[in-house]
Amino acid sequence: MRVSANIRIQWLHEELIRNTYPNAARLAERFHISRRQAQRDIDFLKKQLGAPIEYDGRVMGYHYVKPFTLPVSVKNENDGGLSRLPINPFGRDILDDSAEADSVIIQGQIPYTATLGITDKLTVLEMRSYIISEEARGQFLCEFHNIDRFLCAILTARSGVHIIEPAWLREKLLHMARKAIDNNQD
Repeated sequence: MRVSANIRIQWLHEELIRNTYPNAARLAERFHISRRQAQRDIDFLKKQLGAPIEYDGRVMGYHYVKPFTLPVSVKNENDGGLSRLPINPFGRDILDDSAEADSVIIQGQIPYTATLGITDKLTVLEMRSYIISEEARGQFLCEFHNIDRFLCAILTARSGVHIIEPAWLREKLLHMARKAIDNNQD
């Protein structure tokens, strides 16, 4: 199955955050693309998205030289205006609970990905709009643009869905569930 450039860029970004020093060879091997295409993906991240990455010859891989988050667009439905802002999926969203209800975060080019553990076939069907591939038996690679909508789909799924990765998404789900429980205590 051919994987989109968006998924490759997000994977590269996540590896850079984890300080695993990815390179074109690893990217090419992971997604079954040519090294030339992998290098174009790295160049796109650096030149088009402005990522502060450098190659380290000692470890033969790239790393961030300063913190970086993938860009998104924030759209205000009232004025139709768009502005580019960073968002950090590993921390607090730029728009918090006090933001206007008509402000919507739209991730421009790079969707989020997550690996879910799902054992029930009906639940797999419920989640099919997010699933892009089955990585292993019962493990599915999902792609989504709206974090809250994706987490709501997991919470309302017919049977148990386990977020295998990323850890930040699992933590956000737990926070969301705790908040709902706290709000409904007598």
